[in-house]
Amino acid sequence: MRWPVFGFVVVLVVAAGCSGFAGSSSQPTGTAVDGQSAVDVPHATVTVTVTAVVDGDTIQIAYENGTGDTIRLVGVDTPEVHTETDPAEFEGVPETDAGASCLRGAGTNASALAKQRLLGETVGLAFDPNLDRRGYYDRLLAYVVRDGTLFNYRLVETGHARVYDSEFTRAERFYTAEDDARSDRRGLWRCTNPSAVTRTAIADGGTITESPGGLAIAEIHSDAAGNDNENLNDEYLTLTNTGDEPLDLSGWTVSDAVGHRYTFASLTLVPNGSVTLYTGRGIDSGTERYWGRNGAVWNNDGDTVSVRNASGETVLRQSY
Repeated sequence: MRWPVFGFVVVLVVAAGCSGFAGSSSQPTGTAVDGQSAVDVPHATVTVTVTAVVDGDTIQIAYENGTGDTIRLVGVDTPEVHTETDPAEFEGVPETDAGASCLRGAGTNASALAKQRLLGETVGLAFDPNLDRRGYYDRLLAYVVRDGTLFNYRLVETGHARVYDSEFTRAERFYTAEDDARSDRRGLWRCTNPSAVTRTAIADGGTITESPGGLAIAEIHSDAAGNDNENLNDEYLTLTNTGDEPLDLSGWTVSDAVGHRYTFASLTLVPNGSVTLYTGRGIDSGTERYWGRNGAVWNNDGDTVSVRNASGETVLRQSY
C-alpha cells in the first residue's frame, strides 16, 4: 500500500566505520559501500548546517549567510512524534492501539537517528528535477547528502521510514529498499507484529529492539574519538539483562551486518547487570569483554547489531 505523500527525504549510503560527512561529494551509480547496497547520490548544490531536527523526515537548517529554512526530506515518511500516526499508512501494521503505540516508538527512533547523524553537521542539499522546490507549509523539498551518502535512502533501508509515493526520480530504488526492510522486519516494520516488540532506550540513537529473555542493547558507541582504527576501545556496545533472572550468555554471539562475530565465553549477567564489548584488546572481566580486533567494526553511518544465543537463534537485531 503506497499512499500519496507530502514530504520528501535525503538519501544515504552506508559508509565505513570511521567515515565522516562532506556536503558535496558523490558516489557513482551502482557501486557498493562496505558491502551494503548503494544508490546514485545527487550532486549537492547548497551547503548548510543542520540546526534542529523536527522529526525523522523534517529538519531545520541555516545557510552560509545566516538565514534559516525548513527541509522536508524527499521520498520518505517516518512515523509521527508530535501527533498520532495512522497505522493504515504503513502496510501490514495492525490498525490497533498496539500498532499505533509501536509506530510512536519507531517515530522516536527515527528522530533519534536524524539527531545523531545530522544535528549540528554541515551537509549538502540536492533537489529532484521531477519535484517542485517547495511543498506544503512552504518547506524546501530536498535530499540531504553527507560524506557522499544519502540520508533519505538510509532511513528507508534501515526501516526507519516508508517511501512517500511521489514522482521523485529515485522512487524505484527506494521501493526496493523498503521491500527488503519490510521482509526482514527492520525498524518500524517490526510493528507488523507489535506484541513481539519491547521498547528499549538506546543511548547512542537507536531503534526499537526485540528483547526476549530480558536482554537489551543499552548503548551503541560506534564513533570513537579521532580515527576509529587507532582508538578501538572507544568503539563499544553494552548489553543489559533487563529481566528478573540471571541470564547465561555463554556461547552467545554478537555480529555486525557483514558477519564479523564475537562469541562470549563463561558469562552470566545478573538482573540489571551489564557487559560492555570493546572492539580492541584488554583483560576480560564480568562486566567488560574485548573483541581483540585490529580494526574498527561498527560503521559510524549505520549498521546492524545481531545477537544470537548458543543455539544460533537470533534474539536481538538492532539497526542504528
